[in-house]
Amino acid sequence: MARRLRIFSVYEGFFTGGARILHSEVLAGLQKRRNRNFVLSINEITHRESTVQQMKSDACYRALTKAGVVVDSLRPYSRKRDATRFTPSELMRFEQHAQSADVILSLKEQPLHLINQADTKDKPVITCLHRSDPENQGPALGELKQAVLSGKVRACICCSESAKKAYLDAGIPEDKLHVITNGVDLLRFRPDPVRGAQVRHELGIPQNSPVVVLAARYDAMKNVPLFLRSAKLYLEKTPGAYVVTCGAGMSLENPELLCLVAEIFGNSREATARIKFLSIRQDMEAVYSASDIVSLTSSFGETYSLALIEGMMCGAVPVTTEILDSEAILRGNGIITISDPEFISAAWSEAYARRYELRAAIASDRDRFDKAHMISSYAKLINRISQANLKNTRISEVI
Repeated sequence: MARRLRIFSVYEGFFTGGARILHSEVLAGLQKRRNRNFVLSINEITHRESTVQQMKSDACYRALTKAGVVVDSLRPYSRKRDATRFTPSELMRFEQHAQSADVILSLKEQPLHLINQADTKDKPVITCLHRSDPENQGPALGELKQAVLSGKVRACICCSESAKKAYLDAGIPEDKLHVITNGVDLLRFRPDPVRGAQVRHELGIPQNSPVVVLAARYDAMKNVPLFLRSAKLYLEKTPGAYVVTCGAGMSLENPELLCLVAEIFGNSREATARIKFLSIRQDMEAVYSASDIVSLTSSFGETYSLALIEGMMCGAVPVTTEILDSEAILRGNGIITISDPEFISAAWSEAYARRYELRAAIASDRDRFDKAHMISSYAKLINRISQANLKNTRISEVI
C-alpha cells in the first residue's frame, strides 16, 4: 500500500474566488485518497472588495473541515501591518508545520512571501497558479522567481495553457510549469429546475423571463462597468429580462458599485429593479440553474474560468469576452464576443434564442470538466515530486 502523504497547503486567506474554491476541492479530494492534509491560512480575517471575510464563515473552510482537513490561521488580521513581513513566532509556527509535511502547496504566489522567509528544511514546494497576468501581481512574481532559484519551488501547476505561457514569458523555467485544467463537481453543478425555480421565486423573477448571471467579485479584472453598460442596453431592448450578479463586493452596500450603478443607469428605477445584486452566495448551483446565460466580461488576468464552467454545467449558456482560454472552454458551445456593450448585449439575445441547441451541446460535453480528472492529475504530480525529493534526500544522506 502506498504511503500516506502529508500535504501542507498555505493560503493567503479565506475569501471568495475561483482559485480558493478549486484548491479546496482538490484538497478535499486528496483527503479521500488517504492523504493527510493540513491548511494554514496566513490571515484569519481578510478585507477585500469592500467586504470583511472571516475564515470560519467561509464555504471553503467549512468544506475542508467537513472532509477532515485540519485548518488553522497564522495571524488574525493583516490590514494594520506589512502583510509581507512575519514575526519570529509566526515563522516558527510555520516551520513546525512544514517540518511534519512531505510536500508544501502554495495557493498562488502570495504565500511565497512567508515560505521564502522560513526554513522549510528542503521540503518541496508546489505553487498553484491561477492567473495569466503574473506581471500584475505586485511583488509576488519576484517571490516566485526567488523561490524557484533557491530550489524551494520544485513545480508550478498552471490551470491553463495560457497561464503556462504567461509565466514562461515572465521567466519561469518551462520544466517547472505543469498544466492541469480546472474541473468541477458534476453532481453538484447540474441543471436543477426545481432549485432554479425556487431562486427565481425568492428574487421575484417570473419563471419565463430571460436571466443573465455574472458570478464575479468586484474587481477591475472582471470589468464590472462593461457588464453593467451591457446590462443597460439588454434590459432596454428586452423588457421582460433580468440580470443577476453574485460575488464579493457585488452588493449596493459597496459604495463604489453604488456610484457606478447611478452613473450608468441614472434614475431609471424600472431598469435597476430588474438587476439583482446578491453579493456572496453559497448556493451558486441553484443561482446558475435559475439563469439562462452565464456571462463574463473580464478584460485581463482570466484563465480557465471556473464561473463559466459551473454555469455551463448547470445549463446556462456561456457568453464571454475574448479571454485567453475562452475557446478552449466553450469549444463552440457558447458565444465569444468583443468587449463592447452593443456586441455583448446582442450576444446575450442570441444565446437566449439558441439556448436549447447550445444546452444540448453542453450536456454532451460534460465529462471533460469532471473534477475527478483534475484531482487525479494533482495526485500524480504531488506524488512524483514527493518521491523525487525522498530519493534525493536518501542519496544526500548516503553521500
